[in-house]
Amino acid sequence: MTSTDLTGVTVLTPSVVIVGGGPAGLSAARELAPRVDGDVLVLDRENTAGGIPRHSDHPGYGIRDMRRFMSGPAYARRLVREAEAAGATILTEATVTNWAGDRTIEATTPQGRIRVEARAVVLATGARERPRPARLIPGDRAHGVYTTGHLQNLVHLRHGRVGRRAVVVGAELVSWSAALTLREAGCRTVLMTTEYPRADSYALFSVPGRILFRTRVATRTRVTRVIGRPELEAVEIENIDTGARRVVACDTLVLTGGWIPDHELVRAAGITLDPGTNGPLVDGAMRTERPGVFAAGNLLHPVDTADIAAIDGAHVARSVVAWLDGVTPPAEQVRLLADAPFRWVSPEVFRPRDPAPARDRLLLWSDRYIPFPRIVLRQEGRVVARRRVWWPAAPGRVFRVPAGILAAVDPGDGPVHIGVDS
Repeated sequence: MTSTDLTGVTVLTPSVVIVGGGPAGLSAARELAPRVDGDVLVLDRENTAGGIPRHSDHPGYGIRDMRRFMSGPAYARRLVREAEAAGATILTEATVTNWAGDRTIEATTPQGRIRVEARAVVLATGARERPRPARLIPGDRAHGVYTTGHLQNLVHLRHGRVGRRAVVVGAELVSWSAALTLREAGCRTVLMTTEYPRADSYALFSVPGRILFRTRVATRTRVTRVIGRPELEAVEIENIDTGARRVVACDTLVLTGGWIPDHELVRAAGITLDPGTNGPLVDGAMRTERPGVFAAGNLLHPVDTADIAAIDGAHVARSVVAWLDGVTPPAEQVRLLADAPFRWVSPEVFRPRDPAPARDRLLLWSDRYIPFPRIVLRQEGRVVARRRVWWPAAPGRVFRVPAGILAAVDPGDGPVHIGVDS
Protein backbone atom coordinates (compact mmCIF):
# COMPACT_ATOMS: atom_id res chain seq x y z
CA MET A 1 0.00 0.00 0.00
CA THR A 2 1.22 3.50 -0.89
CA SER A 3 0.11 6.80 0.62
CA THR A 4 1.43 10.32 1.22
CA ASP A 5 1.79 11.95 4.64
CA LEU A 6 1.13 15.59 5.50
CA THR A 7 4.72 16.59 4.65
CA GLY A 8 4.53 15.11 1.16
CA VAL A 9 6.63 12.04 1.94
CA THR A 10 5.53 8.86 0.17
CA VAL A 11 4.72 6.12 2.67
CA LEU A 12 5.06 2.45 1.72
CA THR A 13 3.75 -0.36 3.94
CA PRO A 14 5.12 -3.72 2.76
CA SER A 15 5.16 -6.76 5.01
CA VAL A 16 8.93 -7.03 4.59
CA VAL A 17 11.51 -4.50 3.47
CA ILE A 18 14.95 -5.74 2.45
CA VAL A 19 17.78 -3.21 2.41
CA GLY A 20 20.32 -4.25 -0.23
CA GLY A 21 19.79 -5.78 -3.66
CA GLY A 22 22.83 -8.07 -3.77
CA PRO A 23 22.83 -11.90 -3.60
CA ALA A 24 21.65 -12.07 0.03
CA GLY A 25 18.86 -9.53 -0.36
CA LEU A 26 17.59 -10.86 -3.68
CA SER A 27 17.61 -14.47 -2.49
CA ALA A 28 15.70 -13.47 0.63
CA ALA A 29 13.15 -11.66 -1.55
CA ARG A 30 12.77 -14.67 -3.84
CA GLU A 31 12.01 -16.94 -0.89
CA LEU A 32 9.79 -14.52 1.02
CA ALA A 33 7.55 -13.10 -1.71
CA PRO A 34 5.45 -16.27 -2.23
CA ARG A 35 5.26 -17.00 1.52
CA VAL A 36 4.13 -13.78 3.17
CA ASP A 37 0.79 -12.04 3.25
CA GLY A 38 1.66 -8.67 1.77
CA ASP A 39 4.40 -7.08 -0.30
CA VAL A 40 8.13 -7.75 -0.20
CA LEU A 41 10.13 -4.66 -1.13
CA VAL A 42 13.86 -4.56 -1.94
CA LEU A 43 15.65 -1.21 -1.75
CA ASP A 44 18.97 -0.84 -3.55
CA ARG A 45 21.02 2.33 -3.85
CA GLU A 46 22.53 1.41 -7.25
CA ASN A 47 20.72 2.04 -10.52
CA THR A 48 20.67 -1.71 -11.20
CA ALA A 49 20.23 -4.45 -8.60
CA GLY A 50 22.58 -7.42 -8.35
CA GLY A 51 25.33 -6.29 -6.02
CA ILE A 52 29.05 -6.85 -6.53
CA PRO A 53 28.64 -9.73 -9.06
CA ARG A 54 27.06 -7.23 -11.47
CA HIS A 55 30.46 -5.74 -12.27
CA SER A 56 32.61 -8.82 -11.68
CA ASP A 57 32.69 -10.08 -15.24
CA HIS A 58 34.34 -13.46 -14.88
CA PRO A 59 33.07 -17.00 -14.16
CA GLY A 60 32.84 -18.67 -10.77
CA TYR A 61 29.41 -17.56 -9.53
CA GLY A 62 26.35 -19.63 -8.65
CA ILE A 63 28.18 -22.85 -7.82
CA ARG A 64 26.69 -23.60 -4.39
CA ASP A 65 23.27 -21.99 -4.64
CA MET A 66 22.31 -22.50 -8.31
CA ARG A 67 24.56 -25.47 -9.16
CA ARG A 68 25.80 -23.47 -12.14
CA PHE A 69 29.15 -22.00 -13.20
CA MET A 70 28.25 -18.49 -14.29
CA SER A 71 29.76 -15.07 -14.84
CA GLY A 72 29.04 -12.40 -12.24
CA PRO A 73 26.71 -10.30 -14.44
CA ALA A 74 24.74 -13.38 -15.57
CA TYR A 75 24.41 -14.47 -11.95
CA ALA A 76 23.20 -11.02 -10.88
CA ARG A 77 20.64 -10.89 -13.69
CA ARG A 78 19.29 -14.30 -12.74
CA LEU A 79 18.93 -13.31 -9.09
CA VAL A 80 16.95 -10.23 -10.13
CA ARG A 81 14.72 -12.24 -12.48
CA GLU A 82 13.98 -14.86 -9.83
CA ALA A 83 13.12 -12.28 -7.17
CA GLU A 84 10.79 -10.39 -9.50
CA ALA A 85 9.21 -13.60 -10.81
CA ALA A 86 8.47 -14.61 -7.22
CA GLY A 87 6.54 -11.37 -6.75
CA ALA A 88 9.04 -9.10 -5.02
CA THR A 89 9.28 -5.40 -5.89
CA ILE A 90 12.79 -4.00 -6.45
CA LEU A 91 13.23 -0.26 -6.08
CA THR A 92 16.63 0.94 -7.32
CA GLU A 93 18.35 4.29 -6.73
CA ALA A 94 16.82 4.17 -3.25
CA THR A 95 19.32 5.11 -0.54
CA VAL A 96 18.23 4.33 3.00
CA THR A 97 19.25 7.23 5.24
CA ASN A 98 17.84 6.57 8.70
CA TRP A 99 15.33 4.87 10.96
CA ALA A 100 11.98 6.44 11.83
CA GLY A 101 10.84 3.66 14.16
CA ASP A 102 11.71 0.10 15.20
CA ARG A 103 10.86 -1.28 11.76
CA THR A 104 10.40 1.94 9.81
CA ILE A 105 13.12 3.35 7.58
CA GLU A 106 13.56 6.49 5.54
CA ALA A 107 15.09 6.63 2.06
CA THR A 108 15.72 9.04 -0.76
CA THR A 109 14.97 8.34 -4.42
CA PRO A 110 15.14 10.45 -7.60
CA GLN A 111 11.38 10.92 -7.19
CA GLY A 112 11.71 12.21 -3.63
CA ARG A 113 11.76 10.98 -0.04
CA ILE A 114 9.98 7.82 1.04
CA ARG A 115 9.20 6.22 4.37
CA VAL A 116 8.84 2.45 4.55
CA GLU A 117 6.79 1.06 7.43
CA ALA A 118 7.27 -2.71 7.46
CA ARG A 119 6.43 -5.58 9.77
CA ALA A 120 9.94 -7.01 9.32
CA VAL A 121 13.27 -5.62 8.10
CA VAL A 122 16.13 -7.61 6.56
CA LEU A 123 19.49 -5.84 6.41
CA ALA A 124 21.57 -7.19 3.52
CA THR A 125 23.88 -4.26 2.89
CA GLY A 126 27.05 -6.34 2.34
CA ALA A 127 30.63 -5.18 2.85
CA ARG A 128 33.22 -3.01 1.17
CA GLU A 129 37.01 -3.05 0.91
CA ARG A 130 39.10 -0.65 2.96
CA PRO A 131 40.40 2.20 0.79
CA ARG A 132 43.91 3.59 1.04
CA PRO A 133 43.19 6.14 3.85
CA ALA A 134 41.79 3.37 6.07
CA ARG A 135 44.94 1.32 5.50
CA LEU A 136 47.21 4.25 6.46
CA ILE A 137 49.50 3.80 3.45
CA PRO A 138 51.71 6.92 3.26
CA GLY A 139 53.26 8.56 0.22
CA ASP A 140 52.16 10.66 -2.72
CA ARG A 141 48.55 11.28 -3.71
CA ALA A 142 48.76 9.52 -7.05
CA HIS A 143 46.18 8.59 -9.66
CA GLY A 144 45.94 4.87 -10.33
CA VAL A 145 45.05 3.53 -6.86
CA TYR A 146 41.88 1.42 -6.71
CA THR A 147 39.93 -1.05 -4.61
CA THR A 148 38.70 -4.16 -6.44
CA GLY A 149 35.15 -2.82 -6.58
CA HIS A 150 36.30 0.52 -8.02
CA LEU A 151 38.50 -1.27 -10.56
CA GLN A 152 35.78 -3.64 -11.74
CA ASN A 153 33.22 -0.88 -11.94
CA LEU A 154 35.61 1.17 -14.07
CA VAL A 155 36.59 -1.68 -16.40
CA HIS A 156 33.42 -3.77 -16.73
CA LEU A 157 30.67 -1.15 -16.43
CA ARG A 158 32.30 2.04 -17.66
CA HIS A 159 34.80 0.41 -20.04
CA GLY A 160 37.52 2.69 -18.72
CA ARG A 161 41.28 2.27 -18.99
CA VAL A 162 43.91 1.49 -16.38
CA GLY A 163 47.69 1.23 -16.58
CA ARG A 164 50.05 -1.47 -17.86
CA ARG A 165 51.79 -2.75 -14.72
CA ALA A 166 49.91 -3.44 -11.49
CA VAL A 167 50.71 -4.36 -7.92
CA VAL A 168 47.85 -6.05 -6.05
CA VAL A 169 47.74 -5.81 -2.26
CA GLY A 170 46.34 -9.12 -1.04
CA ALA A 171 46.50 -12.72 -2.23
CA GLU A 172 43.00 -13.97 -1.50
CA LEU A 173 40.12 -14.92 -3.79
CA VAL A 174 39.11 -11.33 -4.51
CA SER A 175 42.76 -10.54 -5.34
CA TRP A 176 42.71 -13.05 -8.20
CA SER A 177 39.37 -11.58 -9.28
CA ALA A 178 41.15 -8.21 -9.51
CA ALA A 179 43.95 -9.84 -11.51
CA LEU A 180 41.41 -11.24 -13.98
CA THR A 181 39.92 -7.76 -14.42
CA LEU A 182 43.37 -6.23 -14.89
CA ARG A 183 44.21 -8.86 -17.51
CA GLU A 184 41.03 -8.03 -19.42
CA ALA A 185 42.03 -4.35 -19.32
CA GLY A 186 45.46 -5.17 -20.76
CA CYS A 187 47.30 -4.62 -17.49
CA ARG A 188 49.78 -7.17 -16.16
CA THR A 189 49.86 -7.96 -12.43
CA VAL A 190 53.58 -7.94 -11.71
CA LEU A 191 53.31 -8.60 -7.96
CA MET A 192 50.87 -9.58 -5.24
CA THR A 193 51.71 -8.81 -1.63
CA THR A 194 50.37 -10.43 1.51
CA GLU A 195 51.33 -10.00 5.15
CA TYR A 196 50.65 -13.68 5.79
CA PRO A 197 53.34 -16.39 5.41
CA ARG A 198 51.48 -18.02 2.51
CA ALA A 199 48.98 -17.04 -0.17
CA ASP A 200 45.53 -16.53 1.33
CA SER A 201 43.40 -18.08 -1.42
CA TYR A 202 42.79 -21.73 -2.22
CA ALA A 203 45.61 -23.44 -4.14
CA LEU A 204 43.01 -24.19 -6.82
CA PHE A 205 43.06 -20.45 -7.58
CA SER A 206 46.53 -19.30 -6.57
CA VAL A 207 48.63 -21.94 -8.36
CA PRO A 208 46.98 -21.56 -11.82
CA GLY A 209 46.80 -17.81 -11.21
CA ARG A 210 50.54 -17.50 -10.76
CA ILE A 211 51.11 -19.42 -13.99
CA LEU A 212 48.39 -17.72 -16.05
CA PHE A 213 49.24 -14.17 -14.98
CA ARG A 214 53.00 -14.69 -14.53
CA THR A 215 52.52 -13.14 -11.11
CA ARG A 216 54.81 -13.50 -8.13
CA VAL A 217 53.21 -13.57 -4.68
CA ALA A 218 55.43 -11.91 -2.08
CA THR A 219 54.49 -13.26 1.36
CA ARG A 220 55.18 -11.44 4.64
CA THR A 221 55.32 -8.13 2.79
CA ARG A 222 53.38 -4.87 2.77
CA VAL A 223 53.21 -1.63 0.81
CA THR A 224 54.85 1.15 2.83
CA ARG A 225 54.83 4.05 0.35
CA VAL A 226 53.10 5.24 -2.80
CA ILE A 227 55.42 7.02 -5.24
CA GLY A 228 54.42 9.35 -8.07
CA ARG A 229 52.55 12.58 -8.65
CA PRO A 230 50.12 13.08 -10.25
CA GLU A 231 50.35 9.58 -11.78
CA LEU A 232 51.47 6.49 -9.89
CA GLU A 233 55.04 5.48 -10.77
CA ALA A 234 56.01 2.87 -8.17
CA VAL A 235 55.37 1.49 -4.70
CA GLU A 236 57.77 0.69 -1.89
CA ILE A 237 57.51 -2.86 -0.54
CA GLU A 238 58.76 -3.89 2.91
CA ASN A 239 59.63 -7.39 4.13
CA ILE A 240 57.90 -7.59 7.51
CA ASP A 241 60.41 -10.03 8.98
CA THR A 242 63.65 -8.36 7.90
CA GLY A 243 62.59 -4.75 7.41
CA ALA A 244 64.25 -4.73 3.97
CA ARG A 245 62.60 -2.43 1.46
CA ARG A 246 62.59 -2.25 -2.31
CA VAL A 247 60.81 -0.21 -4.99
CA VAL A 248 58.56 -1.89 -7.56
CA ALA A 249 57.70 0.09 -10.68
CA CYS A 250 53.96 0.15 -11.45
CA ASP A 251 51.27 2.49 -12.70
CA THR A 252 48.33 0.72 -11.03
CA LEU A 253 47.82 -0.29 -7.39
CA VAL A 254 44.81 -2.40 -6.38
CA LEU A 255 43.90 -2.73 -2.70
CA THR A 256 41.96 -5.96 -2.20
CA GLY A 257 40.38 -7.50 0.90
CA GLY A 258 40.41 -5.70 4.23
CA TRP A 259 36.64 -5.89 4.37
CA ILE A 260 34.35 -3.59 6.35
CA PRO A 261 30.64 -4.43 6.69
CA ASP A 262 28.31 -1.67 5.51
CA HIS A 263 26.93 -1.36 9.03
CA GLU A 264 25.86 2.28 9.16
CA LEU A 265 22.18 1.35 9.53
CA VAL A 266 23.04 -1.12 12.28
CA ARG A 267 24.87 1.57 14.21
CA ALA A 268 22.10 4.10 13.63
CA ALA A 269 19.61 1.63 15.12
CA GLY A 270 21.76 1.11 18.21
CA ILE A 271 22.00 -2.61 17.45
CA THR A 272 25.05 -4.21 19.06
CA LEU A 273 28.01 -4.77 16.75
CA ASP A 274 30.29 -7.76 17.18
CA PRO A 275 33.85 -6.42 17.70
CA GLY A 276 35.30 -9.20 15.54
CA THR A 277 33.12 -9.01 12.43
CA ASN A 278 32.06 -5.35 12.88
CA GLY A 279 28.64 -6.58 11.80
CA PRO A 280 25.50 -6.95 13.90
CA LEU A 281 25.33 -9.59 16.61
CA VAL A 282 22.96 -12.34 15.42
CA ASP A 283 21.81 -15.81 16.39
CA GLY A 284 21.51 -18.85 14.14
CA ALA A 285 18.17 -17.61 12.83
CA MET A 286 19.86 -14.32 11.83
CA ARG A 287 17.85 -12.26 14.29
CA THR A 288 19.46 -9.08 15.56
CA GLU A 289 18.70 -7.86 19.06
CA ARG A 290 15.96 -5.55 17.70
CA PRO A 291 12.73 -7.56 17.35
CA GLY A 292 11.70 -7.99 13.73
CA VAL A 293 15.05 -6.86 12.33
CA PHE A 294 17.20 -9.53 10.68
CA ALA A 295 20.54 -9.53 8.87
CA ALA A 296 22.09 -11.72 6.18
CA GLY A 297 25.09 -12.07 3.90
CA ASN A 298 28.43 -10.32 4.10
CA LEU A 299 27.10 -7.74 6.53
CA LEU A 300 27.51 -10.59 9.04
CA HIS A 301 30.71 -12.31 7.96
CA PRO A 302 32.98 -10.18 5.78
CA VAL A 303 33.70 -11.56 3.44
CA ASP A 304 32.40 -14.81 1.94
CA THR A 305 31.54 -15.76 -1.62
CA ALA A 306 28.42 -14.46 -3.34
CA ASP A 307 26.73 -17.84 -3.40
CA ILE A 308 27.17 -18.24 0.37
CA ALA A 309 25.63 -14.79 0.83
CA ALA A 310 22.74 -15.93 -1.35
CA ILE A 311 22.26 -19.06 0.75
CA ASP A 312 22.20 -16.81 3.82
CA GLY A 313 19.41 -14.82 2.21
CA ALA A 314 17.36 -17.92 1.52
CA HIS A 315 17.99 -19.11 5.09
CA VAL A 316 16.78 -15.90 6.75
CA ALA A 317 13.42 -16.18 5.01
CA ARG A 318 12.32 -18.98 7.35
CA SER A 319 13.02 -16.81 10.39
CA VAL A 320 11.21 -13.81 8.92
CA VAL A 321 8.12 -15.91 8.15
CA ALA A 322 8.15 -17.26 11.70
CA TRP A 323 8.32 -13.70 13.09
CA LEU A 324 5.40 -12.60 10.90
CA ASP A 325 3.45 -15.62 12.16
CA GLY A 326 3.99 -14.50 15.76
CA VAL A 327 6.68 -16.99 16.77
CA THR A 328 8.97 -15.56 19.44
CA PRO A 329 12.65 -16.59 19.75
CA PRO A 330 13.65 -19.07 22.47
CA ALA A 331 14.68 -17.35 25.69
CA GLU A 332 17.75 -19.50 26.32
CA GLN A 333 20.86 -18.25 24.63
CA VAL A 334 24.63 -18.50 24.93
CA ARG A 335 27.22 -16.08 23.58
CA LEU A 336 29.84 -17.55 21.22
CA LEU A 337 33.32 -16.01 21.37
CA ALA A 338 36.31 -16.62 19.10
CA ASP A 339 39.67 -17.29 20.77
CA ALA A 340 43.02 -16.90 19.01
CA PRO A 341 43.95 -17.81 16.34
CA PHE A 342 40.34 -17.10 15.35
CA ARG A 343 39.34 -13.46 14.97
CA TRP A 344 35.57 -13.91 14.86
CA VAL A 345 32.74 -16.44 14.76
CA SER A 346 29.35 -16.12 13.08
CA PRO A 347 26.64 -16.43 14.29
CA GLU A 348 27.65 -15.06 17.68
CA VAL A 349 24.62 -16.27 19.67
CA PHE A 350 23.53 -19.90 20.10
CA ARG A 351 19.93 -20.77 20.99
CA PRO A 352 19.58 -24.54 21.58
CA ARG A 353 15.99 -24.71 20.26
CA ASP A 354 16.71 -22.71 17.12
CA PRO A 355 17.18 -24.31 13.70
CA ALA A 356 20.78 -24.85 12.61
CA PRO A 357 22.61 -21.93 10.95
CA ALA A 358 22.77 -21.72 7.16
CA ARG A 359 24.36 -24.84 5.66
CA ASP A 360 24.61 -26.17 9.24
CA ARG A 361 27.94 -24.38 9.63
CA LEU A 362 29.63 -22.04 12.03
CA LEU A 363 31.83 -19.54 10.21
CA LEU A 364 35.19 -18.45 11.62
CA TRP A 365 38.10 -16.32 10.49
CA SER A 366 41.62 -17.50 11.26
CA ASP A 367 44.71 -15.30 11.54
CA ARG A 368 47.09 -18.16 10.78
CA TYR A 369 47.29 -21.30 8.70
CA ILE A 370 46.32 -24.54 10.49
CA PRO A 371 46.34 -27.67 8.28
CA PHE A 372 43.79 -29.86 10.12
CA PRO A 373 42.72 -28.05 13.28
CA ARG A 374 41.15 -29.72 16.29
CA ILE A 375 38.40 -27.33 17.30
CA VAL A 376 37.88 -26.95 21.04
CA LEU A 377 34.85 -25.46 22.82
CA ARG A 378 35.34 -24.24 26.37
CA GLN A 379 32.62 -23.10 28.73
CA GLU A 380 33.27 -21.88 32.25
CA GLY A 381 36.91 -22.90 31.80
CA ARG A 382 36.20 -26.55 30.97
CA VAL A 383 36.32 -28.33 27.62
CA VAL A 384 32.81 -29.25 26.45
CA ALA A 385 33.60 -30.44 22.93
CA ARG A 386 36.48 -31.29 20.60
CA ARG A 387 36.34 -32.05 16.90
CA ARG A 388 39.00 -32.59 14.28
CA VAL A 389 38.24 -30.85 11.02
CA TRP A 390 39.78 -32.37 7.91
CA TRP A 391 40.29 -29.17 5.96
CA PRO A 392 42.62 -26.25 6.66
CA ALA A 393 41.92 -22.97 8.37
CA ALA A 394 43.76 -20.16 6.61
CA PRO A 395 43.86 -16.36 6.61
CA GLY A 396 42.02 -14.64 3.82
CA ARG A 397 39.05 -16.99 3.64
CA VAL A 398 36.19 -18.15 5.84
CA PHE A 399 36.70 -21.37 7.79
CA ARG A 400 33.63 -23.57 8.33
CA VAL A 401 32.90 -25.90 11.23
CA PRO A 402 29.87 -28.23 11.51
CA ALA A 403 27.39 -26.54 13.85
CA GLY A 404 26.63 -29.89 15.50
CA ILE A 405 29.66 -29.28 17.71
CA LEU A 406 27.39 -26.95 19.74
CA ALA A 407 25.20 -29.86 20.89
CA ALA A 408 27.36 -30.27 24.01
CA VAL A 409 26.93 -26.63 25.09
CA ASP A 410 25.05 -26.07 28.36
CA PRO A 411 22.60 -23.18 27.82
CA GLY A 412 22.61 -22.50 31.55
CA ASP A 413 26.34 -21.78 31.67
CA GLY A 414 28.39 -18.82 30.52
CA PRO A 415 29.86 -17.88 27.12
CA VAL A 416 31.38 -20.51 24.85
CA HIS A 417 34.95 -19.90 23.72
CA ILE A 418 35.87 -21.44 20.35
CA GLY A 419 39.55 -22.10 19.73
CA VAL A 420 41.97 -24.86 18.78
CA ASP A 421 44.01 -27.41 20.71
CA SER A 422 47.47 -26.04 21.43
